[in-house]
Amino acid sequence: MPRHVVCLTFDFDTQSGFIARGMTTPTPLSRGEFGAMASRRILDLLSSRGIKATWFIPGFTIESWPRECDDVVARGHEVAHHSWAHIPPATQTAEEEEADLVRANEAIARLAGCKARGYRSPSWDLSEHTVDLLLRHGFQYDSSLMGADYLPYRARRVDIATLGEPFQFGEETALIEMPISWSLDDFPHFEFVRTATTILPGLQPARLVMQNWLDEFLYMKKSVEWGVLTYTMHPYVIGRGHRMLALEDMVDRLIKEGAIFATMEDAAREAVSHLPAPRSRAPWA
Repeated sequence: MPRHVVCLTFDFDTQSGFIARGMTTPTPLSRGEFGAMASRRILDLLSSRGIKATWFIPGFTIESWPRECDDVVARGHEVAHHSWAHIPPATQTAEEEEADLVRANEAIARLAGCKARGYRSPSWDLSEHTVDLLLRHGFQYDSSLMGADYLPYRARRVDIATLGEPFQFGEETALIEMPISWSLDDFPHFEFVRTATTILPGLQPARLVMQNWLDEFLYMKKSVEWGVLTYTMHPYVIGRGHRMLALEDMVDRLIKEGAIFATMEDAAREAVSHLPAPRSRAPWA
């Protein structure tokens, strides 16, 4: 029987991403602060439709905005790992990455009563150590890679990419990869960012983007019998009023189209039954 799963996920960064990028003047920090207020709108929307979602919450946010994070847990949503300080692990040493991983997991355990089962790296950039660290610390899934669209797969360790040589696929692991895409992330579509060297224009029409997101689900229905589609949002981005209206309409259309909403943890657990045992090489190699 066809089954098409949708995971609504929210990276609850507040100010952490701006601080990690050195943007610590009042205005960028206030943009992150807006996300704490907007989180209530998102939670109300999810409650009104009976949807459980996954919130990837940095330790920074847990300790800076405890009331808002408590509300996420009180509404029954999954809390997943998104680092402590929103520093991309690809820029850290293995020791720094593990220390940040542990610190954030301790904050999650205090908030939710248990450590995180899922992980999403800041800026979606893993290091060569990340998969091994996640396995060592008991994670069930990662949501940082883009090697598929609707079908979760097993994360690999020690891929080797050398200029001028064929790609060498590493060993598949027990870690389930729940793939994502920048095209299904609200930040690049909507956020305007200007620095001394970079301009991210953003500011796309909300309903146009939501139509693209809906079309992605419709294509999943058309192309696979079973699949998972993950949308990535940030409260300080999607929480603007006109975007919330467009998101509400998209969620209602997904409901009419038969979407099964699930947390990432539940979807990853379901994915295990659809995947073969780990192999030494990628199945398409």
